Amino acid sequence: MDAASTIIDVARKAGVSVSTVSHVINRTRRVMPETTRRVEVAIESIGYRPNTLARSLKTASSKSVGIAISAISNPYFSDIICAIETECARIGLMVFLSDTQDDPERELAVVQSLHQRRVDGIILAPSPDPRRRALNYLEIVGIPCVLVDRLPNPKFDQVGVENRQAMELLIGHVASFGHARIGFIAGHPGFETTLERIDGYKSALARRGLAFDPSLLVTGSASTASAMASTHALLSLARPPTAIATGNNMATIGAMRAIRALGLRAPKDLSIVGFDDFEWADCFEPRLTLLAQPCEEIGRRAAALLVERIASPDGERRTIRLAAALRLRDSCGPPP
Repeated sequence: MDAASTIIDVARKAGVSVSTVSHVINRTRRVMPETTRRVEVAIESIGYRPNTLARSLKTASSKSVGIAISAISNPYFSDIICAIETECARIGLMVFLSDTQDDPERELAVVQSLHQRRVDGIILAPSPDPRRRALNYLEIVGIPCVLVDRLPNPKFDQVGVENRQAMELLIGHVASFGHARIGFIAGHPGFETTLERIDGYKSALARRGLAFDPSLLVTGSASTASAMASTHALLSLARPPTAIATGNNMATIGAMRAIRALGLRAPKDLSIVGFDDFEWADCFEPRLTLLAQPCEEIGRRAAALLVERIASPDGERRTIRLAAALRLRDSCGPPP
């Protein structure tokens, strides 16, 4: 049984909070004798053995930080990782990078491994785990952590973009050409970014007096293949959209592939816009209108915030939201 689950079991058996168990074990705060005794009895009955060596080394700095991000499956994170590494190198910190593959089981294993290697802090892009196992583990062990891109928990420091406002800007731009039926291929429904962008999409429609049609919203498009299927599904509707917005760069590429496979041309036959600008957006025909996230700034801010939290573990947690920029190009025009 992993340490996080064990300490939770101790808390449940003793009828106290996890933080109370932690205070009893680490002697970090005075706990009533009766409560302390209940915790000690629960520890003994479960057979939990805290890692005393790790606790003794807790105050020693390793001059290293961990990055737990889905780096390979999502190229968007590459610029963020580079910015984090640059900032950490500037202040003398070594970086350990591990790919979570956006898999909750792997994410928990990565976070535990980084903790066991005594990194001073962790920067994490949380996976869509409904049980929030990695986040629960980080909260229990108390290691400084900054969340990037997906911002699900204000108990942690967080850095990301203003997703709702960005989507309102993007959809508003599309609607300004006269489009009344705008499809949206969103990302994984478990991500905070997806939920926020869907909110922005709906809000933009409402602002323009356009009705929300559930058939025009598709979630779960986290790869080019799934985005291609989603695009085909939207364009097969009895009343297909005249414009499509995508929720991430992989969805944009998949949608463009589907449009070309159908023999359509943007924006003549169908307008297309999306979230996440990327280096080769100018290489498409047409050049793609996209929202650009300030990846370098996100990475730099995340690294700086982590250093601040390592120096002041009990400091007030902060959530930093940065604006995305709309890159106007050639892929959006009037309805056909």
